[in-house]
Amino acid sequence: MISAPGEALVRDHTVYACVMGSRAFGLATQDSDTDRRGVFLAPTELFWRFEKPPTHVEGPAPEQFSWELERFCELALRANPNVLECLHSPLVESVDDTGRELLALRAAFLSRLAHGTFVRYARGQRRKLEADVRVHGAPRWKHAMHLLRLLASSRDLLRTGELRIDVGGARDELLAVKRGEVPWAEVERRMDRLGEENDEAVARSPLPPGPDRAAVEDFLVRTRRASARAEAPDGLRASGDRPPRP
Repeated sequence: MISAPGEALVRDHTVYACVMGSRAFGLATQDSDTDRRGVFLAPTELFWRFEKPPTHVEGPAPEQFSWELERFCELALRANPNVLECLHSPLVESVDDTGRELLALRAAFLSRLAHGTFVRYARGQRRKLEADVRVHGAPRWKHAMHLLRLLASSRDLLRTGELRIDVGGARDELLAVKRGEVPWAEVERRMDRLGEENDEAVARSPLPPGPDRAAVEDFLVRTRRASARAEAPDGLRASGDRPPRP
């Protein structure tokens, strides 16, 4: 259950909110959930206490998850697939000036590190699917569909330097996998091919070797300072954010 302080952070300090999951990927069906993701900016004064603000909050709505801005930036700089895709959702529900500046920095987070994180995540998910096949005789077809989607998205990112998460014309063939209409052997073949294409793409990728950490850190520091100034009493703001001398 979400705490009152956590709910207040999401309610009052969200800078960016979007819809993710099947609806953002162009794979929604009538029974699809609505997965919401967001970024909140914890007031700077909360970091001055022994107990720091949370790095993430689940809720208050079902299927809702939010990151504190600094944690979100840290994960995006590491090319975390879920976080990078959140930054590129076509379904933005709300965004303020800070959120718009975050979105303007999307390219700063993209680098060839995505090859390792996306493919490594996909391999982990594939091992789980293979275990399901051994134990139950079939994989979780929905997870198999999303693994194929992720590998194709990663390949295209490495090839073009742009992350697009809507599957476009691949929708029908991916939904056929979800319905279990594609034999597992064929799904494995597609996974193998996409893995090879990712390996080939990274060698010629237009992406830089690493993210622009300095640009992201500059944004974070400026945002924290602006938050501190906004929270300071009028007297402190008027005197250059410094307390009066005794």
